[in-house]
Amino acid sequence: MAVQYQPTGGTAAQISASVESGIRSGELDPGAPLPSVRALAVDLGVSPATVAAAYRALRERGLVETAGRGGTRVRPRPPVARRTRHALAVPAGALDLASGGPDHDLLPHYAPHLIRLAAAMPPVGYAGGGPLPELLELAGERFAADGIPSGRLTVAGGALDALERALVAHLRPGDKVAVEDPGWANLLDLVAALGLTPVPVPVDDEGPTEEGLRAALSAGVAGLVVTSRAQNPTGAVISGRRAAVLRRQLMGHGQLLVLEDDHAAELAHERVHPLVGATGSWAYVRSLSKPYGPDLRVAAVVGDDVTVARIEGRMRLGVGWVSTVLQRLVVALWQDPEATAAVERARDVYTTRREALRTALGGLPAHGVSGINVWLPVPDETSMVAGLREDGIAVAPGSMYRLLTPPAIRITTALLDPRDAGRVAAAVTRRLADPSGRQV
Repeated sequence: MAVQYQPTGGTAAQISASVESGIRSGELDPGAPLPSVRALAVDLGVSPATVAAAYRALRERGLVETAGRGGTRVRPRPPVARRTRHALAVPAGALDLASGGPDHDLLPHYAPHLIRLAAAMPPVGYAGGGPLPELLELAGERFAADGIPSGRLTVAGGALDALERALVAHLRPGDKVAVEDPGWANLLDLVAALGLTPVPVPVDDEGPTEEGLRAALSAGVAGLVVTSRAQNPTGAVISGRRAAVLRRQLMGHGQLLVLEDDHAAELAHERVHPLVGATGSWAYVRSLSKPYGPDLRVAAVVGDDVTVARIEGRMRLGVGWVSTVLQRLVVALWQDPEATAAVERARDVYTTRREALRTALGGLPAHGVSGINVWLPVPDETSMVAGLREDGIAVAPGSMYRLLTPPAIRITTALLDPRDAGRVAAAVTRRLADPSGRQV
């Protein structure tokens, strides 16, 4: 059992390395508790200060988290690769409402464009790498059409890549950053891995709340990360009314870094009401993963000159640039009427699937006004997730997405056949009434 893993070492560095080794080997599972500082100090014959320093180093790297009396535990998704293979999160034969990705059958086809590009694409050397001007021009037109402030444009390797580079360019370990609560699990993991301190901002159907942002600003945050629409996991959309209020608050903090993630992009029916531009440092990120496919690791970015220059500078020190092969593919897809029509069809299908479940859930307090997820508060998410799996339905526990908000489950509707919505709602209702699953 993972809980029986015993860290070793006589120094803080050795103890932290031992815990990391246990995580890599799979002997310490995500969520596994670590011994208390005093207990481990006694077992290893070291001072409590040594163990505390080891745990602090692990927290700063995002490997563990400490929750008051709950002690120190391995984070749900620590930033280290594991050697052992675990069973898939979705059991064989179960209805997959947990994975969170787009429906592959609804994605535009790449092959015809790749064939044409292969026949005509010139080779690119080190000197020729970088953002393609034709891609930046198209991205700028799309941003302008949505009312996004004008600024310097660039290309990153996906949404998380752009957000990470912007955060690293402006913030330092220990800085506070305001994040949505509940919010995107990958972002929460990234914030932990960068050694930043998350400050939760509650979210309702109209986006981050006014009171939540006010509290975060009062706490001295150096950055804010928000989602424009189709927020993961709640489906929230920043409304025009909410955006006006939040922008007024942000204008009093001109040095604050504001990052806005529009991952839904063309899949969203809802209009964008951006917060970026209310402060001097900002970036608006639009990934192509949801509408065109997760394997297309490209995101268009617009921001102030300093922020975007720093993003590009950090990229040059590492991968250099986003492959021009991928960039040319994006240009081809954006200019293809058939690809545009496919994305529009997918947008309508996703809306139908999400609304079918929300309708079937009836009076339950489900959230999900846009996107591919429905967020449902529950008394005990562990028993709910386990119970629904017994019913052949896989959903995601809310613990991966929340900091201070109460328990909930995330139900992804991207793969949901509307004809199954009633079955899912009936199972959820039954488990809420009786977690044991008995007919009542």
